[in-house]
Amino acid sequence: MNSLKYTALGAAALVALPGLAFAQEAAAAPTFDEIGPYIMTTLLFCMAGFLVFFMACGFAMLEGGLVRSKNVTMQMTKNIALYSFAAIMYWLIGFNLMYPGDGWIVAGWVGPFFNQTVLDPVGVAAADAALDYASVGSDFFFQLVFVAATASIVSGALAERIKLWPFLIFVIVLTGVMYPISGSWQWGGGWLSEMGFSDFAGSTIVHSVGGWAALAGAIILGPRLGKYKDGRVNPMPGSNLALATLGTFILWLGWFGFNGGSQLAMGTVGDVSDVSRIFANTNMAAAAGSVAALILTQVLYGKVDLTMVLNGALAGLVSITAEPLAPTLFGALWIGAVGGVIVVFAVPFLDKLKIDDVVGAIPVHLFAGIWGTIAVVFYNDGASLGTQLVGIAAYGAFTFVGALIVWVILKAVMGIRVSEEAELQGLDVAEMGMEAYPEFTKG
Repeated sequence: MNSLKYTALGAAALVALPGLAFAQEAAAAPTFDEIGPYIMTTLLFCMAGFLVFFMACGFAMLEGGLVRSKNVTMQMTKNIALYSFAAIMYWLIGFNLMYPGDGWIVAGWVGPFFNQTVLDPVGVAAADAALDYASVGSDFFFQLVFVAATASIVSGALAERIKLWPFLIFVIVLTGVMYPISGSWQWGGGWLSEMGFSDFAGSTIVHSVGGWAALAGAIILGPRLGKYKDGRVNPMPGSNLALATLGTFILWLGWFGFNGGSQLAMGTVGDVSDVSRIFANTNMAAAAGSVAALILTQVLYGKVDLTMVLNGALAGLVSITAEPLAPTLFGALWIGAVGGVIVVFAVPFLDKLKIDDVVGAIPVHLFAGIWGTIAVVFYNDGASLGTQLVGIAAYGAFTFVGALIVWVILKAVMGIRVSEEAELQGLDVAEMGMEAYPEFTKG
């Protein structure tokens, strides 16, 4: 009997062993509390990145609508090419130059060059993933689409008279070197970050950098033929305001990813709530900028100017980008409204200086970007006006002087402006050899 008893107990133990092993494995598996933040933040970066990527389409449509019909193909080519070059350069140099970690060459100022991004391995295990943040691929992609937006700002301002290849060489320098270096000062943990400078999603780091680069290019390039003549400003209406309006709405949509994704976390109730708060403030600022420009152009000119209304919405978006989380909805409203007002006065101001900005990119991204960075101090208790001004000045000096040098070199080496004949004929035919609207009369 005893032998039978022990045999039965042994058999029972053998049967139970796999179950015990399974229970131990199950206990060792990470819980959702451990992996949830990683999964949700990775998802946030992917979804927000998709939206910001779609802004490339918005820029293309906006520019295609605001240039004359004889230059539309050139703008489309520039926009798809600049995004593509930005993607390659940000992998080759930019990402790790902007986020150097412990690899600074000059601490707080310049990171490592040519340290290419390496993605997580296929099927990475939870034990090997950065569970305190997000996947490398999602982070890289989300940061990449920002740098492409910066280059798009330059494209619109210099439209209708710049050669294709010098422009693209400038884009390579801007996206591979200039933007990542200056971006590292704040978002990469550099000297401005240590100083306390605050720019949540890039009113200065992205938008004013693009604006400063565009301003330098516009000065070196000069205005379009006939734009300023006999002391007058001669309007050069765009080819398709419906397309420009579509582009504005696409940019408005993409901005939810631009600002919302910059929360950089979606693993807690607080993070998700903050992302939704950012969405609401972003939308309010855009609406207020649009309405402010609409009312102001009616008062000043007796008629509403659609192009000003479109740029008013974009200026509202740029204005709230430096601090889209802290303000109330009323705060977002008045910050965005000021951005819309800035555009209405800044466009004729540039014309007085004979600085030709085809799409109004400099007022929208530079002037409103400066305003938005200053406005941070009204709702962010940790920000100081002095530090914000230091950051604005640092980005302005570095980008404007650096861009000026690059533009001057390009002008001396290969020329940056098309011939008068090509400009009059239109860049679609002269530079590209194809027209966007071949059935219609050239405008």
